Amino acid sequence: MTSNTPGFEHEIAKARAAHKNALIGAGTIINTTLAQLAIDAGAQFIVTPNTNKSVVELAHQHGLPVLMGALTPTDVANAIEYNADIIKVFPAGSMGVGYFKALTGPFSEAKLMPVGGVNLDNLSQWFEAGACGAAVSGDFCKVLNTEQNVVTLPSL
Repeated sequence: MTSNTPGFEHEIAKARAAHKNALIGAGTIINTTLAQLAIDAGAQFIVTPNTNKSVVELAHQHGLPVLMGALTPTDVANAIEYNADIIKVFPAGSMGVGYFKALTGPFSEAKLMPVGGVNLDNLSQWFEAGACGAAVSGDFCKVLNTEQNVVTLPSL
């Protein structure tokens, strides 16, 4: 649930109660105020669109992983320094797979995950470029009922 949804913290609590075996997280967490609301509501992970050291520190105090947003090499370096668990390269699609792959050069040990612009047509390209995962979008929520919809991922 994203924090820019009114009452997001109540929706997190409801989702946790209704879906005991699912991981429920909070997205668009840009500061510690929103992080604390998400934590208090029962979020099991935090996703940020930005690099904010205080958010990581707070989440880690509560044992929660953070997928921290970054775009530039400086953002990625900061996210590594702040101990982000996964670095969410956003908006990856606007920059392209080539840019993402270029980031994996100097940051080869970082867990980079593209967000934005990832779809069934280019998913394998992101993994071939070094992605540790990919964000779910509308393409992944539709019913796949033909062989032409099957995507084969490279071995990781």
